[in-house]
Amino acid sequence: MRLKAAFEGNLKEYMKAEFATAERAVTLGVRETTDGLKMSMRRQVTSAGLGQRMANTWRGDNYPKGQNSIRAAGVVYTKASRIMEGFEDAAVIRSKDGWWLAIPTPNAPKRGVGGKRINPSNFPEHTYGRLRFVYRSGKPSLLVVDNARASYNRKSGQLRGFRKASDRAVSKGSGLTTVVMFWLVPQVQLPRLITFNTEAKRWFDRLPQLILKNWPD
Repeated sequence: MRLKAAFEGNLKEYMKAEFATAERAVTLGVRETTDGLKMSMRRQVTSAGLGQRMANTWRGDNYPKGQNSIRAAGVVYTKASRIMEGFEDAAVIRSKDGWWLAIPTPNAPKRGVGGKRINPSNFPEHTYGRLRFVYRSGKPSLLVVDNARASYNRKSGQLRGFRKASDRAVSKGSGLTTVVMFWLVPQVQLPRLITFNTEAKRWFDRLPQLILKNWPD
């Protein structure tokens, strides 16, 4: 007795359909991996207290755009690479001229003259008073303003900030204080808050699993 089996079908069409399935699974897997790493890095940044705006500098792109491909690829990057590298490498930051790094205290305004981030060169002395250097041996030196007056919220009584005292207040000598605006240090070391390489490897290792997840049974 002979047993015979016959199969009919279009092999070319079958292979074409299987290839399309593979393209879709690979593309979706890569896309999930890219999005997963991007969101993971954003969570790292917000957990480190660096704020949502800094977190949103992490972006992810997928290629080719708008179509499936067996060679699909994803790229995760940040528009603040130097800052992120500093927090990943625990970088030591020194002054460019080898002198002091000026770190604003909570008493200093957030923005200086011209709307840029506050530093001694754009400090609004017309509003707060002239900066004075105070050297302290073995401790961070200071930049302070003299003859300042505190401003308080009338309802809550909370401190709102400081302002330059009027000539009349200075002549009377009442309610005047010296306010520390900057700490001066030779260098600072950033804390290690970002682990991009470790996180990237974790998501890369998940890629095969995510491709198979998107492959129909």
